[in-house]
Amino acid sequence: MRIHHLNCGSVLTIEATYDGPSPAPAVNHCLLMETSTAGLVLVETGLGLGDVRDPRGTLGADWVAMAQPALDEEETAVRQIARLGHRPSDVRHIIVTHLDVDHSGGLPDFPGADVHVLASELDAARSQAPSFRYRPAHWAHEPRWITYASEPDSGEQWFGFSAVQPKGLPQEIKLIPLGGHTAGHTGIAVQDGDRWLLHCGDAYYYHREIDGSREVHPLLDIVQTGSQVSRDLRLGTQARLRELIRDHGDQVEVFSAHDPWEFARYVDDVSPAGRLG
Repeated sequence: MRIHHLNCGSVLTIEATYDGPSPAPAVNHCLLMETSTAGLVLVETGLGLGDVRDPRGTLGADWVAMAQPALDEEETAVRQIARLGHRPSDVRHIIVTHLDVDHSGGLPDFPGADVHVLASELDAARSQAPSFRYRPAHWAHEPRWITYASEPDSGEQWFGFSAVQPKGLPQEIKLIPLGGHTAGHTGIAVQDGDRWLLHCGDAYYYHREIDGSREVHPLLDIVQTGSQVSRDLRLGTQARLRELIRDHGDQVEVFSAHDPWEFARYVDDVSPAGRLG
């Protein structure tokens, strides 16, 4: 399975809190997986063509003012996938960590894909939209939703976390519920050779939150605390991620959705729009 790391929507530029990394635009870190049995699988969608062309209508004026998105059509997943030689219809499955505006914007660009999400997240999005968080334009095309329980009863475990096997997808892909940010937030684990990658979505925002320094980013922390549905659950999830790194860091790499310095570790040479400027 080949994995591409794509930035599907640069937003406002942020600074690191320590010497070394240069300021960089926050990203929307997506994965594109070329599988032998399930076609193309897209993890997260970032911002889509509709967002770029009508940001106030689809994203909302308040969100645009806050996030300051670049609104570059070449950064959309559908354009980057075309540069890799694929058609939108080749994307047969999409997995989203949650349905916040910046994670679901590209859904309309792949209307034929099955969309995998926790049921509690879809319920929250439907009941709360339209809102700052959830924008119904992103699912007005009525995707084929494939939903899962936030507390799976299968008993499957992944490095001590509950795991869900998504329907129709290889065993190398798992949903790992990571609560606190939204009503049905999940991570996505992907096996890459002899290691696992864990896309943590918005379970944390800044790499120093889960390393030894346990330092929050002064700007990003305003965003994450302002959008959390449960502070205790979010902090508990972060504590478990620190334990995962401590105990299994030789087997698992973790990254979040928006940290540009984490994304820089995985920049895909085939995807120029994914590069940090």
